[in-house]
Amino acid sequence: MEDFSRRAAVSRKTNETDISVSINLDGSGKHNIDTGIGFFDHMLTAFSVHSGFDLDMAVEGDLYVDGHHSVEDAGIVLGMAFKKALGSAKGINRYGTAFIPMDESLGFCCLDISNRPFIVFECDYSDSRTGDYDNCLTEEFFRAFAFNAGITLHLKCPYGKNDHHKMEALFKAFAHALAKACAYNGDDMLLSTKGVL
Repeated sequence: MEDFSRRAAVSRKTNETDISVSINLDGSGKHNIDTGIGFFDHMLTAFSVHSGFDLDMAVEGDLYVDGHHSVEDAGIVLGMAFKKALGSAKGINRYGTAFIPMDESLGFCCLDISNRPFIVFECDYSDSRTGDYDNCLTEEFFRAFAFNAGITLHLKCPYGKNDHHKMEALFKAFAHALAKACAYNGDDMLLSTKGVL
């Protein structure tokens, strides 16, 4: 098993957003999150608590336009920080799967820390918004994370009625699946027939 602290900090500034993220993959779910979008803060808090990753995240974005740039760029920077913190990926399980119920809704996540970014996302919403959050941005966040973290990510909500519950089930399923994939499997080998990811 590699002997290092799986922590990273990444900052990224564009004409649309200014984002700073620090993450500790071996934390306890401590978090300090401010994106300017209340529902998105709630989802990222759920991600931190359920993954056990310590997460500090500050997002300043052009919310006078809408939330798109803030949410997508948050996924970009968080994905970059995750990949940096993970390091070589030696000794980890690599794969993770989770089903998470949220009242009447069910969230499913299956992922591979593969260095082959891809996303399959299936979730239908009853409304376009939850609070000040555009529901369609959930897929944008996960796509940005997957492509910058280098993971193959499958997310699905096969049923549910309440949009809040659907998205929360997906974020929690993602958190549990990613935590499983990051966990050490007891050796220092890279789980790949190629020898590299």
